[in-house]
Amino acid sequence: MSDSPYITGNVVLINKPLHWTSFNAVYKVKFTIKQYLSPETYINHVPGVISTQKKEKFRLKVGHAGTLDPLATGLLIICTGKETKNIDKYQAEEKEYTGTFVLGATTPCYDLEKEIDKYYPTDHITKEMIQTAAQKFTGTFDQVPPIFSAIRINGRRAYKIARSGKTAEIQAKTISITKFEITRIAMPEVDFRIVCSKGTYIRSLARDFGEELNSGAHLSALCRTRIGNFKLADAMTIEEFVKSLQ
Repeated sequence: MSDSPYITGNVVLINKPLHWTSFNAVYKVKFTIKQYLSPETYINHVPGVISTQKKEKFRLKVGHAGTLDPLATGLLIICTGKETKNIDKYQAEEKEYTGTFVLGATTPCYDLEKEIDKYYPTDHITKEMIQTAAQKFTGTFDQVPPIFSAIRINGRRAYKIARSGKTAEIQAKTISITKFEITRIAMPEVDFRIVCSKGTYIRSLARDFGEELNSGAHLSALCRTRIGNFKLADAMTIEEFVKSLQ
């Protein structure tokens, strides 16, 4: 058991499902591995939920290298065993995303986790304005993360402050976007491909993109397609990962 690659150290590439948190994916991978290594200890009662029947017989470190929001899909790097020591290295790698902005409406969290709160005009927006806005957000600049995020403010997660109905000031962070390609314009939807640095919030980019166009915008779809040299094309679904251990 101790010589299993999952214990000695392994990288698992997962295509995170829609509506799952990154922790949900880590939890599922961790206990699927434990069930595989010690089936008499763990049993799967409900899809996505595994409970402990007995005390763990061994320790297994598992963690992810970069959070994806519940409404985002795509590449999630999950590290096991000694490979968890490289999580910071993977998190620092360049990221690539594809997705869709919807112009003319905003939400409090800048995606569809919350309902639309305001509407804005879009009749004045041209394709040339959209392309120009994308160019403006290419390069290195300061970005204010969304209040609905995991950033800590005086020891509390920002999203917990937001969900309690309170507000808090979040400091801007320097980010870098090396590619911002508009791949489809079908008003009010705008599809994109972005290559960016660690710490870039695409939801915040939706907010800023809408403001640049003298309107509003929110993120309706997001998929992470690459982290460094790791590609979504090489990732497994949760179901495929479970079957690979059976």
